Amino acid sequence: MGYRHVVGQRTHAFADLATLMAKATPVRSGDRLAGIAAESAEENMAARWCLAEVPLAEILARPLIPYEADDVTRLILDGHDAGAFAEIAHLTVGDFRDFLLAASSETLARIAPGVTPEIAAAVSKIMRNQDLILVARKARVVTRFRNTIGLPGTLAARLQPNHPTDDPAGITASILDGLSYGCGDAVIGINPASDSLQALGKLLHLLDDVIRRLDIPTQGCVLTHITTTIEAMNRGWPVDLPFQSIAGTQAANASFGVTLPMLKEAREAALALKRGSLGDNVMYFETGQGSALSADAHHGIDQQTLEARAYAVARAYEPLLVNTVVGFIGPEYLYDGKEIIRAGLEDHFCGKLMGVPLGCDVCYTNHAEADQDDMDTLLTLLGAAGCTYIMGVPGADDIMLNYQSTSFHDALYVREVLGLRRAPEFEAWLARIGLADETGSLLPGDGGLRLLEAAPGLAA
Repeated sequence: MGYRHVVGQRTHAFADLATLMAKATPVRSGDRLAGIAAESAEENMAARWCLAEVPLAEILARPLIPYEADDVTRLILDGHDAGAFAEIAHLTVGDFRDFLLAASSETLARIAPGVTPEIAAAVSKIMRNQDLILVARKARVVTRFRNTIGLPGTLAARLQPNHPTDDPAGITASILDGLSYGCGDAVIGINPASDSLQALGKLLHLLDDVIRRLDIPTQGCVLTHITTTIEAMNRGWPVDLPFQSIAGTQAANASFGVTLPMLKEAREAALALKRGSLGDNVMYFETGQGSALSADAHHGIDQQTLEARAYAVARAYEPLLVNTVVGFIGPEYLYDGKEIIRAGLEDHFCGKLMGVPLGCDVCYTNHAEADQDDMDTLLTLLGAAGCTYIMGVPGADDIMLNYQSTSFHDALYVREVLGLRRAPEFEAWLARIGLADETGSLLPGDGGLRLLEAAPGLAA
């Protein structure tokens, strides 16, 4: 089944739904690299007009990757909530955009289980940036482990104390620095330099020691492969959140060395530990546009639609946190600041629309045509859009992963400008320990010293 749209004397034809969606995607270098992007602005606009007339029920009925060939497709269709979908089943993609702009937060929550990633991606392609911001702001996704993340008017931050040699003293110093700036309510999450089990054990015990001794209502995570984390849990080591990078196709996940049964096993093992005090959202996932193309596992589908499919994988395991590492892969996939900004807003919108607690690593590589001003713009837009959480990296410069992200100061900036608060339990802890007042404003003085006074010997 093909699609056609007439512009003046010219007819634009699109062979199938995958082609139509790729051609309707706002310009980005990754789709050009894959050879599936629109060849002109006119073709792109014709595809958008054509896509707006496609019924949502048709998108549901025509999987972009065959059911028999891909376990992510099977996960999407087998888990689809037909009752939630019934409310929007009569709409076209264009009608759905209008519906979303007028919908309440309660309506968005009600339909979320019925929204497939392909439907979310399709409607995002015909929306302006302000549409993506408005709808995402209304879509509320609240999760809990040791605190409550995603409440309206809040923005959490992952404290990311990476170190190029996994030095415990360096990591501890970064943790204390980040906590003194009020970061860490989403998670204290380390990207380890080593993938050895012994190194993982040291880092897990370090995080557990800091969190317990300071009595912080937050969670720790060492972002290593899911199989390594499963082994750590089997050994009785203190794991709060199993982590895994995921993608939107079975083949792309295989390139990460991960399967859906592995994710299920890790979640069940973490639940059995009962380490959460407020809730049982125990998983942490990271994604990013372009990962399937990097693995030659994209099936001719545009990178933004495949990214939304990764959120369907995440949704199935009821995660505490999911974030898109939006500009990390490089300019081959998102060339410049404009493309990174658009991708970040699309990812956040699609995740929230599907009921996923979507945060964003507002980042770029040094060889992309982007700079920190572009990231300031995206950070501010995501704050306005109700983003679940951002990253807090010392100086915004990740010395282990070699890319530019957001800093502890950036979290202070966006919270102050937009009047956003931290997770309430974490904010109460900041006040209790003397780092902030009852409004969440940081108090003057040396916060790191107060933390050391609260836990003597921590720096040792």
